[in-house]
Formats: sequence, structure tokens, C-alpha cells
Amino acid sequence: MVTTLIVYASNHGFVRNCVDRLAARLDGRVMSVDLKKDSNPDPGNYDNVIVGGSIHAGHIQKSVRRYLEGRSALLKTKKLGIFLCCMEEGEKAEKEFKDSFPEDLVAHAAAVGVFGGEFDFAKMNFLEKAMVKKAAGVTESVTKMREEEIEKFAQKMDAGAPKEP
Repeated sequence: MVTTLIVYASNHGFVRNCVDRLAARLDGRVMSVDLKKDSNPDPGNYDNVIVGGSIHAGHIQKSVRRYLEGRSALLKTKKLGIFLCCMEEGEKAEKEFKDSFPEDLVAHAAAVGVFGGEFDFAKMNFLEKAMVKKAAGVTESVTKMREEEIEKFAQKMDAGAPKEP
């Protein structure tokens, strides 16, 4: 049975929702770990590793960046998936993705994706609300989950894996 570790950081829950949807679509045994709860999960015993996070104030979470940098050599021995959650689309989303992840790991990855984003004012503090209003011009909560991207990502991660009998 194929085993997959999903390592992620989620500030307000949107990334966690994407991880749950992704995990439900993947074959085999899937374990997900929030870097807020375990800052250094060991990918050594897994066939596949997926790493993702979201953009806050223009950057991916430091915990995601540190995890990738600290495990780069080991991650290159795994079937790797990398995803980003952000509100941008098209070329802007591609730029945020490129700026968030090391080039060598992206080149090695079997699946990459941008799963959409969310501004949930009920979960933001005052400063976060002010930044979103100023930078994005958004004044109320909005969610843009890209289910089709999650599905395509899962298919790429499952490609070539033996199916359960």
C-alpha cells in the first residue's frame, strides 16, 4: 500500500480544508501533519510527500520554507507534491508559487498546484483585516477553492502507483 505524508501550515483553516479534500482523493494510507503541531515530521517512512502552505503578507509561512530547506535532500528521494493556497490567479499565482518554493524541489515534483484561497474576516485579527482591505481591496469574506486543481493534483500523485486489490 502506498503511503503519503502531507505536511502543511494553515493559519485560518483554508489550507487544512484543502488538505482534507486532497487526502480523501489519494489512494493508500495518508497522514497529514500541521507544522504548528509538529515542526519537523519525518518523511523517511513514506512513499510520497506533499508539502504546502498559503500566502500571508506576500510570503509563504516560514515553517513551510524551513521544512523544505531542512529536508531537501530526503524529499528528492520521494515522489513529491507541492501546493500553494493564494487568492491570486494566472501569472500572479504562478509568480507567488515560484517565489515560495525552491526551484530544485519544484523541478523534482510529480505534482504542483495552486488550490485557491480565502479571506475569512471572522478569523482575522484587526491588522490582517486592515492589510487585506488595503492590499487586495476586499472588504468582506471570500472563498475561492479550486476543487479541479486538487483533483488533478491527486491524480498526478496517484499516477503509476499500484492500486489496492
